[in-house]
Amino acid sequence: MNKNESTSRYGPLVGAIDEGTSSARFLVFAANTAEVLTYHQVPISQSCPKEGWVEQDPIEILTAVRECLHQTVFNLRQLTIDPGDIVAVGITNQRETTVVWDSVTGEPLYNAIVWMDMRTTSIVDDILKKIRNQNKNYLKPLCGLPISPYFSALKLKWLLQNVPRIQEALDKKRCMFGTIDSWLIWNLTGGTKFGIHATDVTNASRTMLMNITTLKWDPTLLSFFDIPLEILPEIRSSSEIYGYIQDEIMAGVPISGCLGDQQSALVGQMCLQKGQAKSTYDSSHGLLTTVAYQLGPQAPPIYALEGSVAIAGGIIQWLKDNLGILSDLKESETLVEQIPTDNHIAFVPAFAGLYAPYWRKDARSVICGITEDTNSIHIIKAALQAVCFQTRDILETMKKDTGLSLSKLLVDGAMTNNNLLMQMQADICGIPVVRPLMCETTALGVAIAAGSADGIRKWDVKINGPVPSDTFIPSITENEQDILYSQWKKAIDRSLGWEPIIDTNDDAKSIHKATASGIFMISTIILLMIAKYHTML
Repeated sequence: MNKNESTSRYGPLVGAIDEGTSSARFLVFAANTAEVLTYHQVPISQSCPKEGWVEQDPIEILTAVRECLHQTVFNLRQLTIDPGDIVAVGITNQRETTVVWDSVTGEPLYNAIVWMDMRTTSIVDDILKKIRNQNKNYLKPLCGLPISPYFSALKLKWLLQNVPRIQEALDKKRCMFGTIDSWLIWNLTGGTKFGIHATDVTNASRTMLMNITTLKWDPTLLSFFDIPLEILPEIRSSSEIYGYIQDEIMAGVPISGCLGDQQSALVGQMCLQKGQAKSTYDSSHGLLTTVAYQLGPQAPPIYALEGSVAIAGGIIQWLKDNLGILSDLKESETLVEQIPTDNHIAFVPAFAGLYAPYWRKDARSVICGITEDTNSIHIIKAALQAVCFQTRDILETMKKDTGLSLSKLLVDGAMTNNNLLMQMQADICGIPVVRPLMCETTALGVAIAAGSADGIRKWDVKINGPVPSDTFIPSITENEQDILYSQWKKAIDRSLGWEPIIDTNDDAKSIHKATASGIFMISTIILLMIAKYHTML
């Protein structure tokens, strides 16, 4: 029987590889109902060899993904579900993280440089010195992004300049570059035996090398960063058959969907119309123009404005690991509910600078408004509020850019399990916050893309229907919202202009490692659908 003619009691199945900064997972959905049937998850470690550096082992990532595939197939069999009913697999991944490998041996030529890594700060400074007025938005008309260490082009440039093995492989025409999606697609479709070297438009839009309008690698951008075209993957749409898995456990299953994790959550939330916004807790006013998705080679690309915040869920990790005043996110809800009134403490968590809409790498964390009555619970509450204020910063900026007043904010991610935080978000932003009851929206988004691709067409759930959700309604007045927000803006002003202090002793290194490994576990990313087809703001 053909895989596409499944008679399973669940109908055809679609798998989703969800490779994030801290773990890899493989989930299997029923294409008729979007129900998660089973999954497996494997943690992925990080290393911080120097101050501000964050790396991961590409082999560990690949091994974790393969373990997830094997264990999930085992789980299906235990549930008496035929793994042969899996008709397609999609990949969603941490974005901007950069891998370079040898096309002949398949070996990584260096560790993956993770999206949060700050080693390219000096390269950014050198580049900006050569640009009139040191304009960090100099390339924005082409790629939609500011010149920042955040994006892949700078990481790749550092690798080409500093790793002799990479330069040798480049000279021998054996060097390959990719974000994590490309690394996984190439290996799963055969690797050194004719593996497919490809990426999708959403991941390519985060490199600073793709033209945001043509969706092609841009010669001007490649020349600007001195990146050779031949090492780059082919750019494809987010929903099409890339190739077929060669691993024995799932041999012959097509990989037919690929989306960066934030864009995948956007699709999974059914956030598919102009003026909708979502926030995941990992422009002329400091926002980014990004490709939201392109659901097929002949389909029009859909664009979004994006605001990226460096610190969100990781602030909880910092309170837990570095200050020792909190055990987990759930405890924060219990403790903060003990405070009867607002404590007027403002906490700006700019451990590695501020991202959108400020883009200030000289910013550092500050806590303002401390009095003799301040205690650890006040600090915890201010930390939770900081997540909400950062979201409002981006929503305010989106309103300036688009003129659109948002009617609601869709949220997903681990932090959304905290009801108090969701209520704070609604109060501080002044709009309803909508939390889906099905929490696997990131994996769901790429499952939709994979199951809807030409040649598959087995995803039967309507992708524009309502998502069952909880809604949190603002409970304070607009005046109270503005007072709180004005205090936050004052604290932002006080966080600017600090120079980083580098201490090479072991204690400083251990503090950095604890911070770097936890701070960025969950980032805040807000995407606003701005246009269909090729219309850009």
